[in-house]
Amino acid sequence: MDVTECFSLKMSSLSAASVEPPALESTEKKPLKPCCACPETKKVRDACIIEKGEENCGHLIEAHKECMRSLGFKV
Repeated sequence: MDVTECFSLKMSSLSAASVEPPALESTEKKPLKPCCACPETKKVRDACIIEKGEENCGHLIEAHKECMRSLGFKV
């Protein structure tokens, strides 16, 4: 195989590789942000704090912290 064939072969494999959508690959590798983790417990916790005050929502705050810990966050 001469240099031209080798270069042509490498370019064709590069072109084929670059056709794949990069968005799918990058979204899989992004780590979960704390603001996006545990939306169910976060929503209920926030609503309780707004309506009843933080001192009356300890059980919901702890439930949200436990959910965050289960996903690997240090809370």
